[in-house]
Amino acid sequence: MKHETQNAYLLLFRGTDWHRGLSIDEVRDVMSRWEAWYGGVVEAGKMIAASPLENESKLVSGKDKDVADGPFAESKETVGGFFMVHAASMEEALELAKACPALPYGLTVEVRPAADVCPSSRVASGNHRTS
Repeated sequence: MKHETQNAYLLLFRGTDWHRGLSIDEVRDVMSRWEAWYGGVVEAGKMIAASPLENESKLVSGKDKDVADGPFAESKETVGGFFMVHAASMEEALELAKACPALPYGLTVEVRPAADVCPSSRVASGNHRTS
């Protein structure tokens, strides 16, 4: 299955406990601003996909395909959701990320460009290009 990845960037929201220490009204305010931010990205035609994530997770690993219960990172590193957006450049994607209303409360946003080809496939084909 081929996905359109040209100018696609993944914004990973890390930090599932950013709201701790805030009052209910403060959390409501941030979430209201978050919904407005999200709506603006959608209205601008930049949103490809988005979803919050539950805290529950499973990890499949190893030759025996072992399954372990998660989450697996500290709460400040746990991925709580994502946006997949269209942006003309990394700089534009970073500007979208900088508008996240939860940044002042400890949430972080990792911005990564989507690849048109899996980097491991490049290695397998002898094309070691990394970008």
